[in-house]
Amino acid sequence: MLEEKKDAWLNYLALTTIIFAVCATLSTFKGGGFSTKSVITQAQASDEWAYYQSKGIKSYICQLQSEKLELDLMGLKPDAAKLSTIYTDKIADYKKKIEKYEKEKTQSQEKAKALEAVRDEAQVHSKAFGIAVIYLQIAILLSSIAGLLKKKTIWYGGVAAGLVGLVYFADGFLVFI
Repeated sequence: MLEEKKDAWLNYLALTTIIFAVCATLSTFKGGGFSTKSVITQAQASDEWAYYQSKGIKSYICQLQSEKLELDLMGLKPDAAKLSTIYTDKIADYKKKIEKYEKEKTQSQEKAKALEAVRDEAQVHSKAFGIAVIYLQIAILLSSIAGLLKKKTIWYGGVAAGLVGLVYFADGFLVFI
């Protein structure tokens, strides 16, 4: 039997296809991880904003109660010293709670913003890996077609798409685009 002579470029086609396939697999894995991180941190940030709002509501309720007691205190008769002391103590207690809630609100707001920053960073990485997968899959497809048809020009198109995919793959790690 006569053996068909194998073109040397087909070895390079196979090698580039393997490289593109490995990078596509890693891009899918890393992109999924960053996507999950984005979803989780978004949920955590939402929880933190809900906590922030609850502290705002508690602070507002204490503020209203304090103001009501201050108005009631103004209406007391001068000889109601014991009642006046109770009102004054209660007003001071409400003011301490208001300060505490405002401090907790500030801490909660900072934490929520930090979580949103983590989410945003994860989305940037995830997007780059997602684009990399698209270009790498196109490269694999074109390389497969080139191998079947033994058309070097189609492979060149696959290599070009693969190189774009590799740039986005690197961008997924380094974020330079």
